[in-house]
Amino acid sequence: MTDAPADTPIRDAATVIVLDRSSPNGPTVLMGQRGSGAAFMPSKYVFPGGAVDAADADVRFSAPSDPSQHHRLAAEPARDPAPTPESLLAAALRELAEETGMLTGAAGPAPEGWDHYARAGLSPDPAALIFLFRAITPPGRTRRYDARFFLLDATRLHGDRNDFSAACDELSHLHWVPLDEARALDLPFITEVVMAEVAAIARTPAQLAPPEAVPFFDNRAREPRFLRIR
Repeated sequence: MTDAPADTPIRDAATVIVLDRSSPNGPTVLMGQRGSGAAFMPSKYVFPGGAVDAADADVRFSAPSDPSQHHRLAAEPARDPAPTPESLLAAALRELAEETGMLTGAAGPAPEGWDHYARAGLSPDPAALIFLFRAITPPGRTRRYDARFFLLDATRLHGDRNDFSAACDELSHLHWVPLDEARALDLPFITEVVMAEVAAIARTPAQLAPPEAVPFFDNRAREPRFLRIR
């Protein structure tokens, strides 16, 4: 990997971990593989996600997002101006739709440019997204992201959760990965850390709910910092 300057701009990003606990063989998560020629994390298996776009700030949802998570999403801003909680949630749902074809929402008008939702007659609903984890890419990388990871129960998906025909070509080998087998894949370090958080949640019988605190790997500077956002 070619080193990048320490001041590589940090872009805000959102990632979605779709968790399916319905299989009798144990919980699974939706993952895909980045291309070998990708500029960021080539050939790695990752959760669907990507950078926040400017238009994400203007998205109108079918229902309000969970206000109890807003203060966590707004905490510890890494950029000025900081992204709004709504723009992070919109980016998460948009990237999930683009990279996998998976949707969650209710009948209603789709935001402009959200073709997946428009074809399904749906308006996106962020209420099921649970803010689970946050990490900033360390200095020296060709690209750096301030990534918020959201957990989504697969029961909230619209349509066939095994139909990836509407996915773009950003990720290949899209499939539901058993949590017990995920560690054998070629994963980025931070994805391995997030996977441990998911595994602890996945095996509880209770309904998915926001954690007591959100782990945050803050790598804005050369000296890393770890904290929990409450």
